[in-house]
Amino acid sequence: MQRSPALVRNFLRQGSNQILPVKSRPPCDVFINHRGIDTKRTVAGLLFYHFSRLNLHPFLDSKNMKPGDKLFDKIDAAIHKCKVGVAVFSPHYCESYFCLHELALLMESKKRVIPVFCNVKPSQLKVRDNGTCSPNELQRFSWALEEAKYTVGLPFDSCKGNWSEFLREASNAVLQNLVEVEEGAY
Repeated sequence: MQRSPALVRNFLRQGSNQILPVKSRPPCDVFINHRGIDTKRTVAGLLFYHFSRLNLHPFLDSKNMKPGDKLFDKIDAAIHKCKVGVAVFSPHYCESYFCLHELALLMESKKRVIPVFCNVKPSQLKVRDNGTCSPNELQRFSWALEEAKYTVGLPFDSCKGNWSEFLREASNAVLQNLVEVEEGAY
């Protein structure tokens, strides 16, 4: 059976998750930086869907990228276009080159970043030299992490915390920061 492009686009638009296909999405308002193994199916995923329901345009790699996309090209472009970043720190966050690269780019681009400390305290976050990064990258990542650790954020314990309260607080923080950025207060 032959499917017309219009039929396929309509199917994608009306899929079970009601999220627009990648091509029709406007530039992102909010970049969600996270460690997939810790938070993709919990905090980061919920933030993505909640921000989408608020008619914001969040960027989450697993939702905005498709097979064949170049990781750094797509992610770096989204960071440069975003207005606000949400950095979801978690126990394995600092083990990821991609997380640290994204955080450093957010900080270097002088984006407003809202830290979320999910199941981790800021004092537990440290860049470790595992031999895969240059000294320059280690310094860049350490600087970005220190900047984030000394930014007022939202603590959240996924076992004991109130999820709806967390989503409300995170949404309010993002909306307030978006307003400030758009008004030029940042």
